[in-house]
Amino acid sequence: MTELLDAKEAVVDIYCKQLKLPGLKTHFRDLTRDAMTENQTPISFLAAALAKEVEIRAQKRLTTRLKQSRISEIKTIEGFDFTSIPKVPKHKIISLAECKFVRSRENLICVGQSGTGKSHIAVAIGVSAIQQGYRVRFIKVSDLIQELLKAESEYRLPRYLKTWNKFDLVILDELGYINLGSGSPLLFQFCSERYEHGSLVITTNLEFGRWGEVFGDNALTVALLDRITHHAHVIPFIGESYRFKESKEKLELGN
Repeated sequence: MTELLDAKEAVVDIYCKQLKLPGLKTHFRDLTRDAMTENQTPISFLAAALAKEVEIRAQKRLTTRLKQSRISEIKTIEGFDFTSIPKVPKHKIISLAECKFVRSRENLICVGQSGTGKSHIAVAIGVSAIQQGYRVRFIKVSDLIQELLKAESEYRLPRYLKTWNKFDLVILDELGYINLGSGSPLLFQFCSERYEHGSLVITTNLEFGRWGEVFGDNALTVALLDRITHHAHVIPFIGESYRFKESKEKLELGN
């Protein structure tokens, strides 16, 4: 009897492999035991088996998209301490996490000084978008500039820009921390090609009136702002750096 069951399990393994059902292949033995223990009907067992396959595939897609996003540390809206930055509009951010703005190909710009949670919220919204099936890519502006300059020097800039078309949402982190120099026109081109074709989330420590300081070209800056703010949600992050606050509290406790 045991040998017969082993043979049948081997056949199920083969069929699962041929039909590309890895979730079912891994879990059908446990599901079978549960079905026997709970006296499930054949239809109930089949439903449970298929549900497990759907669950495993969804998890695999989520894992793949998270890896493709290059988000190094997962952040969530629930993990953000809104009490530390009370002026941040919580209800607005929760609404944005529903990602309707991604579907509408709108932008989100998070503006505020360092340490006020801009990157946390940007990543959390990116993770929410991934969970909802969107393709997301995170990159620091300084790294993007280097990649754009390299692609231009190797005469493959158009091809490089096209690789970004597959992403529904691109998160550009830390705009304003370095002078963009010769990379300014390239960043302008990058953002222009996404205009009304895909969403951007930009975090910046500079108010719009100071963007010219890093772009070094007022006309280009005005043209860029015209494009990225046309369909945009602007969230001000006003308050004391929570990182500085935490460090100060630790020092006070130490004394």
